[in-house]
Parts: sequence; structure tokens; C-alpha cells
Amino acid sequence: MIFRFIILCALLLFIEFYSYQAFRTLIKTRWVLIGYQVISLLVLIFIIYSFSQVDRSVGQTRQFMFTTGLMLVVYVPKIVLTLIMFGEDIIRIGASILNYFVYNTPRKEMMPDRRKFVSQIALGLAAIPFLSIIYGIFEGKYNFKVIKQTIFFPDLPDAFDGFKITQISDVHSGSFDNPEKINYAIDLINAQEADLILFTGDIVNTHAKEMHPWLETFNRIKDYKYGKFAVLGNHDYGEYVTWPSEKEKDENFKAIKNLYGQIGFKLMLNEHTYIQKGDDKIALIGVENWGVNFKKAGDLNKASKDVHQDDFKVLMSHDPSHWDAEIKDHPKNFHLTFAGHTHGMQFGIEIPGYFKWSLAQYIYKQWAGLYENVGKYVYVNRGFGFHAYPGRVGIMPEITVIELKKGRNVA
Repeated sequence: MIFRFIILCALLLFIEFYSYQAFRTLIKTRWVLIGYQVISLLVLIFIIYSFSQVDRSVGQTRQFMFTTGLMLVVYVPKIVLTLIMFGEDIIRIGASILNYFVYNTPRKEMMPDRRKFVSQIALGLAAIPFLSIIYGIFEGKYNFKVIKQTIFFPDLPDAFDGFKITQISDVHSGSFDNPEKINYAIDLINAQEADLILFTGDIVNTHAKEMHPWLETFNRIKDYKYGKFAVLGNHDYGEYVTWPSEKEKDENFKAIKNLYGQIGFKLMLNEHTYIQKGDDKIALIGVENWGVNFKKAGDLNKASKDVHQDDFKVLMSHDPSHWDAEIKDHPKNFHLTFAGHTHGMQFGIEIPGYFKWSLAQYIYKQWAGLYENVGKYVYVNRGFGFHAYPGRVGIMPEITVIELKKGRNVA
């Protein structure tokens, strides 16, 4: 623990030193530079103090989210500055070696001065994440997007050709702070002409009480002809805090499960049901959370026990790592899986139809949008809410509408 703290302090000093070089190269007013150093020190002290006060029995608080946001606003741009200024130093050291051994330059002139334009470029590039993270906090986290996708299946029952499914995921109601924006999102959900709505978990961050101020708001989600169904996410188990007793933890878990019913959703706990339309039906299967690096409460075999091999199957499973690990090669042949969980890490670059990038892709093979493997699909919702970082940059909160079509996809 002490060793890690020393490493962290050394890293922060390294970042502070090099980010300061960019300012020192451009700004010659002494009191301005001193002011920069004082402010940097105060911010660092505040961040360390705030994180040291985190109470494991409470979980995420407003102060925790504020501190996380502040840390990203301050240190992501400074990391950009550090990379550029350190890179310049590598070039300067290389030039000084060349000057000394090849050109016999006097020692005082051996090391080239820092170039002003490099610091200008560094500050210009650092301004991009600085402004983006601020935008993400004040606007991005509620910049809801409706994403529509059509998926073709040759064996889709005829009556379900054109069947539409709305999906929401990762509400994290304990993070909300703007009723007007959440009501707007509910209006967006209700504006979609869908037959069925699915909620793939994480209704809260930790405590059932987080959802209580929002029950009336989420009860505004309209009724759907073929139902409203949900599964649990990893945060719904209340395992990220220290509980006074197992009894209180169990009571909270029971209360969280009840929340889904209180907003009109049927919670599916390793079970299935059939959606009947005309003379045809599809199987809807819901498993508890199952993740490679998270809680493994989901039981796919139990949930699909009496489902037939030739039934068309729609599965809800919160964590997309479940798809590669168990679902896509399962003998029961799950046609379409709905997942969430990743949030796209709430930070990335996305140009719809052309390009998407996030650090999430280095952790999850399927992290945002639609993925296919030999005619089986998983759709990963980018999340409705936000967690830890109180914002979103590039990866916006999502309401998904999937249309099922009979036939083969034509490229």
C-alpha cells in the first residue's frame, strides 16, 4: 500500500512538473506562474482529501462524483501536456548528445531551449479534452440519443416481421440531479412506436432508496402491448459497499428487486416467458447478472430449461462478456441478446456508421452497438445514466429501438 502511494505521488509530481513547463515557456509573469502552482497544489490536496474520506458504507456520493469530475478536468489535459513536453525533452536530449559528440558545442549551449510553438501546440491539444470533459459534465450526460437498428433473421416467425423492441439499460438513478432532463428522456422513450420494452439492469448505484425520488417519473413509461421486462445488473446486488450486517444487505437487495415492479417492469430472475403474436411466439429469456469479471448469478440453462431448440429466442443479460463466454455458442441457439453494463466508459469518439473508439474496447470485445457471430447477435446499450464520472464525452446516453425483420441481411 505504501509502495503504491509512493508510485502515485511520483507519477503526479512527474505530471505536474511537465505540465508546468508548457506554461513557463509561454508565460513570463512571475505572479501568474506562482498562482498556477498554488492552485494546482490546492486542487491536488482537495482531490486526495476527498478520496480519503470515501465511506465504504455509503458508496458513491455527490462529493465523490464532483471529485472524480474535477480530477478528470484537471489531470487528463495535464497528461496531454506531459506527453508532449516529455517528448520534446527526449528530442532535446538527443540534440544535446549530437551537439556534444559531433559538433563540439560548448556545454552552456549544448541543450536546445524549449520551443515556444511546441508549448502552444501542447496547450491547444490539452484544451480539447479540457473543454470536452466540462461539456460532458454540464451537457453530455443528458444528451439522450435514440439509436435505431434493424436486424434480419431468416427463421423469425412471420407474425413478428417488423416487431419493435425498445431497450434501456444502466439507469443508475442515484446519480441523477436534473428532473427536467430525465422527464425529457421518458418522453423520448414514450415517443418510440415499439411493441415491447426491455430494461437490462442497474436501476441504482447501490441503495434502493436512490430510486425513490424517481419512481413517479419512471412510472410515466407507457404500457406496451407485449409487456415491460427487466433483468438485474451488477450494481443491483449492493455489493460495492460495506454493510453493517448481511440482513441489511439482503433487505436492500429485496427492495431493489421490488423497484422494477414499482415502475411496471416484470423482473426476470433466470426464467423465461413466451411472447405470443397471432399464431406465432418467441421466447424471452432473462438471466441474473453474469460477467467474466463480475458477479456470476446468471443461470442460462435454468432460464432456458423448457425452451425448445427451434424456438426463436431473445435473451436479456446485463454484462456483454457473458455473450462470448456462454451465450453465442450455446446449443440452445440464442438469436438476439440485449446487454448493457459498459456505458462505453462514458468517454470516447463516435462517428455513427464510420468510427467508434473508447477505452472500453480494450476491456470488452462487445462494448457498444450491434455485434454478430454466425447469425447470432448481441446489442450492447450505451446506458441511460452515468456513474462515477458525472458526465459523458462522445458516448452519449442511449435509448435503443430494434426492429426484427424476416429475411437475410443484404449488404
